[in-house]
Amino acid sequence: MTILDTARKIMHEGPICDHCLGRQFAKLSTGLSNDQRGQALRITLAMQASAGKDDALQEELAKSTQNKCWVCNNLFNHLDSWAEKAVSGLSDYEYDNFLVGTKVTGLLAENEEIIWAESGTTFAEPLKTELNREVGKRIEKITGKKANLKKPQIVALLDLENDTVELEINSLYIYGRYRKLVRGIPQTRWPCRECGGKGCERCDNTGKMYQESVDELIKPHLMEAARSEDTAFHGAGREDIDALMLGDGRPFVVEAKKPHVRKIDLGALASEINSKAEDKIEVLGLKFVESETVEQLKSMKADKVYRLKIVHATTEEKLKSSIDILSGTIIKQKTPTRVLHRRADLERMRKVHSIDLESFETDTAVLVVNCEGGLYVKELVSGDGGRTVPSVAFLTGSEAKVIELEVLKVG
Repeated sequence: MTILDTARKIMHEGPICDHCLGRQFAKLSTGLSNDQRGQALRITLAMQASAGKDDALQEELAKSTQNKCWVCNNLFNHLDSWAEKAVSGLSDYEYDNFLVGTKVTGLLAENEEIIWAESGTTFAEPLKTELNREVGKRIEKITGKKANLKKPQIVALLDLENDTVELEINSLYIYGRYRKLVRGIPQTRWPCRECGGKGCERCDNTGKMYQESVDELIKPHLMEAARSEDTAFHGAGREDIDALMLGDGRPFVVEAKKPHVRKIDLGALASEINSKAEDKIEVLGLKFVESETVEQLKSMKADKVYRLKIVHATTEEKLKSSIDILSGTIIKQKTPTRVLHRRADLERMRKVHSIDLESFETDTAVLVVNCEGGLYVKELVSGDGGRTVPSVAFLTGSEAKVIELEVLKVG
């Protein structure tokens, strides 16, 4: 069957617009829009009907333009209206690029299936693909912004059923490093164990185990700068609540959800966060990143350097001997008893690269531990009742315990 035979078969089904006729052959030829394809086919068929005195074809051609298109219900007559609706919705948001999507009605989806089945065409593209493209071209012309098929900042979703445009606002991602300068602050909000975050007497009706977190000290300032609905905090691991995070800080990405503003002065944002944090935290090196950075952050296997102040009941010689043995050793650790209530009971193998004795006193000492990420350093000292082997306590034959912990380097 020739292209013209297929086109005539399509027109025999009922009145059809140039867009819907041409769309059945969208994969043929380049540099043409579907309505141009449809118009060319219609003109060619009209010439063929005239040359062959084909009255039946001439009648079909006449009917096909006199009534509403049975495939799209004349949807393509309203492209400008859809574009204006989308632009109106987009006007409250700052964006560099966008994408148009479409939620088709059940009737339009059914009509499309019928025309494909009846015509047997293998060159068609979906109605919503053409609608997205044509409305997108008009938005580009009005706004000067460019459509982005792969990673749009904002999606205008044409809801044909309800005659509305829904907006899907993609998040804004900011990478940085944070230093935690006081103890007793978790990285993220920690719901109360008693009430699960609902509020009770134990948490003073706040729903939180701790009243502040690194996340919450950053959140309000980013929400205000980006005019976002919410934020999400993604850290490269986390330190214990009672630990400091020093050195050049721990990498993190903070995600601003549904931001109205994207062009943020990150230097000013960092200054605002740091000045209002009252020396509890400090953020450094803020920069815009893509969403993939979150996954890279979560999967990074960074080495860590810790400073540990320990209490002990051993001699300096025994302590030095034990840390010499531990340096370069693979440590076997079961999940510490202190976190078993929230983590699976697994056995891990982690390497200690080196341990240096920074200072020694009769009952206290300071160690600097350079180790593989994921090692529980508190248990490296205490042994956790034999769940971590070897350990300082095991090798010295006496009790040992971390009383202060500082993270000096991550990665």
